[in-house]
Amino acid sequence: MGAEWWFWPLFLFFFTLLIGIISPVSGVGGGVLYVPLATVLTPFNVDFIRGAGLVMAVTSALTSVPYLVRKGLANIRLFAVIAPIMVITSVLGGMAGLWVTNAFPSGKYYVKLLLGIIILLVFFIMLLSKKLEFPEVKDEEIDSWSKKLGIFGEWYEPSLERIVHYRIKNLPIGVFMFGVIGFVAGMFGLGAGWANVPLLNMIMGAPIKVATATSMLIITANAPAIGIYLAKGAVLPVVIVPSILGITIGARIGAKIAEIIKPAFVRWLVIGVLFLAGILNIIKGLEGLGVLPHII
Repeated sequence: MGAEWWFWPLFLFFFTLLIGIISPVSGVGGGVLYVPLATVLTPFNVDFIRGAGLVMAVTSALTSVPYLVRKGLANIRLFAVIAPIMVITSVLGGMAGLWVTNAFPSGKYYVKLLLGIIILLVFFIMLLSKKLEFPEVKDEEIDSWSKKLGIFGEWYEPSLERIVHYRIKNLPIGVFMFGVIGFVAGMFGLGAGWANVPLLNMIMGAPIKVATATSMLIITANAPAIGIYLAKGAVLPVVIVPSILGITIGARIGAKIAEIIKPAFVRWLVIGVLFLAGILNIIKGLEGLGVLPHII
């Protein structure tokens, strides 16, 4: 691999430590940055990276979620509605991802290119949208599902020095879209945070800090897809072990930062992470298709 045997485990530890800190603050999980960056920076096969990416996303979520739930930022009722559909679609996505890799060597690059374009589209929508920190949901906008299930919440916002109340809208649309997101998350090992936060925030009206925290909770629903990669031998200990250690420590730090950080900063961090992830996926897709030389 061009380096001492201990170099890559050590590199992965510090690399995932940084990703772990960013994940709870941005709500995008560990996989959305881990997969495209690790593919570029390490010599490991893409299947091992995708398997590890899914583990990273779920690990960062499981580590930070208990703290976020205690603080009232992660909405458990909303998670209970979304989780069942995501469990099913993430497993199907994991199966599809491994099938595409084996059956169509260039197919994964087309899908990676498309994913990058979609992420950049979400980036531009969030960049141009307003009132993302504390969206106002009017009474007439609340759907019947949200009313019957009592999906609302509150938390203490340190930057405002008061309790903030919020409500949710468009729950039926959200459930369908989360099913699609789960499939994509399982297929690429990215986790689902890259789409969770914009959907919760812009479509369903959750404040940005609630959207990022609840996104981390929703990412845990991708856990069953890990079994698909494990069954196919796409989980390599030399990659997984240091990565889990790094992201576990980082996510604990990030969860505490997420509580006290200003909502406006969270919004710009999410936007920045989406931009980086989108660009990296497009570049890797074009490189794989031979359109671009290997520039990263």
